[in-house]
Amino acid sequence: MSGIIAIGGFLLLLGILVIAHELGHFWAARFFRIKVEEFGIGFPPRAITFAERNGVRYTLNWIPLGGFVRFASPEGNEPAHGIGNLRDAPIYQRIIVLVAGPLMNVVVAFLLYTIIASVMGITVYQDGLRVGEVYPNTPAATAGLQTDDVVLSVADSGIITPASDIGPVAQRFLGQEVEMSVVRDGQPLTLTIVPGPWSIDGRTSPAGFGFSYSQNAITEPANVLSAIQYGFATTAQVTSLMVNGLLTWFGSLIGTAPAMEGAGVTGIVGMARGTGEIIETQGWIGYLNWMAIISLNLAIFNLLPIPALDGSHIMFALIEGIRRKRIPLEYESRVHFAGFALLMALMVVVTISDIQGWINGSSIFGS
Repeated sequence: MSGIIAIGGFLLLLGILVIAHELGHFWAARFFRIKVEEFGIGFPPRAITFAERNGVRYTLNWIPLGGFVRFASPEGNEPAHGIGNLRDAPIYQRIIVLVAGPLMNVVVAFLLYTIIASVMGITVYQDGLRVGEVYPNTPAATAGLQTDDVVLSVADSGIITPASDIGPVAQRFLGQEVEMSVVRDGQPLTLTIVPGPWSIDGRTSPAGFGFSYSQNAITEPANVLSAIQYGFATTAQVTSLMVNGLLTWFGSLIGTAPAMEGAGVTGIVGMARGTGEIIETQGWIGYLNWMAIISLNLAIFNLLPIPALDGSHIMFALIEGIRRKRIPLEYESRVHFAGFALLMALMVVVTISDIQGWINGSSIFGS
């Protein structure tokens, strides 16, 4: 994959997600009539001002790693990493404006999953297991099972669903003849199979059938309603998996959960390389799916209570609401400045690790 295509694809992806995130903050602020001075793409120093309208300056900046909405400062001299006149808004408005950015990233993911379903259709999982490979000299081979057969039931398993496990059936009927209901080329067929030990590539199973399988899935065209339903369901499912993974990873750090094998942090360089790999192996549909995944990652990451991120500003707003007392601006600014500095330091470390992986030629997705 050309490095130019990988970098170009990643910058396009990042630009779309950053603009969507900042538009969330911007639109919510405008809705509440909270004054915004600048909508910036990238981080300063400023490259150009490409528009100025209704008192808002729209700028393009030299560091293409994010974006920002600069709220007006009542005093005209905003301390570093403050939030300007947003701080003077009612607490519920502050929280809505801050949440609106990550929420827009969730909306983008939903739209992307909806587009994917509209173009590619929706995978529907049916009863049965679709046979992949029938290994030689195994009970399955002796019974005459063939690739692409759909196994509907074995012995007393009942109709096999996507959640079924046929391993216990083999153990219960080890060495006994049992019936296996199969669909082959659309026609029902009953085979007789004897569960037993089998081996492949030096690995031995003491009780089994001897074939690989996958869920019996078909792809159906999606209409507008089913594509939207798929977009909602997939966004919710992926978000849940990410949150659970994050909680498990955090638990592994403090010793309350097992260590996660292969877990790590990937930075800008790693995501750019991943974009290239996805485009090369999965095409533009994979690219859209990758964009949706990164968009949800950005939403979740920005909601974490880490200084300088949206989640930290939300936390300060909630603390003020509970205390019913303002936190001194200089204290809040110091916290966010320190957090920003730590994030930049972490970015440098992660980028070095990403570059080492690039030099070594290892995939960011592992083996």
